[in-house]
Order: sequence, then structure tokens, then C-alpha cells
Amino acid sequence: MQRGNRAASDITQQTGNTNVVVRKLDLSSFDSVRQFAEGVLDTEPRIHILVNNAAWVGQFAQTDEGIEMQWQVNHLSHFLLTNLLLERMKASSPSRIVNVSSRAHAWAKSLDMEAIRTETAATHNKYIAYARSKLANVLFTRELSRRLKGTGVTVNALHPGGVQTELGRRMPKLMRFIMIVLLFPILLLFVKTSRQGAQTSIYLAVSEEVDGVTGHYFSDCAVKDASAMARDDDLARRLWEHSASMTAL
Repeated sequence: MQRGNRAASDITQQTGNTNVVVRKLDLSSFDSVRQFAEGVLDTEPRIHILVNNAAWVGQFAQTDEGIEMQWQVNHLSHFLLTNLLLERMKASSPSRIVNVSSRAHAWAKSLDMEAIRTETAATHNKYIAYARSKLANVLFTRELSRRLKGTGVTVNALHPGGVQTELGRRMPKLMRFIMIVLLFPILLLFVKTSRQGAQTSIYLAVSEEVDGVTGHYFSDCAVKDASAMARDDDLARRLWEHSASMTAL
């Protein structure tokens, strides 16, 4: 919250806009998601833009709900939050939903939702877990777009590019040392700043060029092909049913 409040203060100082609000949201807790959504609905008569942009990658851990951490933080909580705000967004249309995924979604070679339910530390691979959560972001976008036809609400997913963020802060110390000390000078040639990495999200949120455009996967402000699994409508439908069950929607 301290960092959020500092960011809000910076925005106000740079833009002169005092209508900036910081709210607490813990994506590892469905109770927190519900409380956050309730607070937004109580105070905001309209919602025109929702950008789901948060991710976690790390060793095996479970949330208080007993769900694998990356699956809940990176996918299920976004699914729940979006659905809790959806009726208000329909009433506020035209509205846009933007789901920040990753090119890593293509690394996922399967999406066994029953296996995710029963995963243990012995069977967990954090990189596979991250990839499947990012695949879920694209599949969720696809199915949600189908369900929102004719409502005036659009939804698209995106790959922001390789961006300098703290996503890898929970990497093993040796891996972080290698990345920071040995590879970082090279990576600087290829990774984006946070400002550059935000451009496709901003484009999908406000550009007139994408009025009415929905159900697509973008990178560098252009439509790109998602993986074959990410275009599987039956898998998208089954993921929706699984997600609704897991979140008690």
C-alpha cells in the first residue's frame, strides 16, 4: 500500500489529477478479491476499463484456499474479479477488459485442470505452472469474448514483451546472481522499460483503433497468433467451467 500511495502521489504531481484512488487487493485470497470488488461497486457508478495485470512465479506454494499459488494469483483471481465487475461494465458500455498474458503461454503443452487441483511440491515445476497460467489468460479472454457478444464490452489479451520488472524476485539466489551479474548487460539490449512494456496495454485500453475489436491476442500493439491450444474453443469452455467451480462463482 505504501508503494501504491507513492505511485498515486507521483501521478497527481505529474498530471494535476487528484482523482486517483489506491485500493488493497490480494490476489492470493478470494475473500480479498470479493472485498475489493464490493468496494469498487459501492463507490464507482461506471467502470469503462479493467486491466488485469499481475503475476507471480515461484516455488510450490498453496493459498489459504488450498490452491496452487500461481494458478490462483495469475488466473483464478482475475477470472473472479472480472466476473464480479462484469455487470457494472455492461451497464457502462462501451467498456474494455485487457488481460495481460505472455508469450510464455505457448510453452504450455497441456492444461490438465484436475492435475492442477492435486498438484504437490514433488510434481510442481514453476515455469510450467507460469506458462499454463498465461495460457489460461488467453483462453479466458477467448471464452469471455464469446459470452460478451452484443454487450458493448470487449476483451483482449496481450504479450507485453520482456520487461524490466520484479517478476523474478523469488528465483533461487544462484539464478538471480547469474541473471543480474552475468546476463543483465546482455538482456538490457533486448528487454523493455516499464514504460515501453505498458504500451500495448494502454493501446488496448484507450486507442480508437481497437473500438469493437475483441477476442484477440496482441503484441507490440498488433494482433498476433496465439498458440494452437490458446485457440481451442472447447478447452476455453472447460477452463471457464473449472474456474467458476474453483472460485464458487
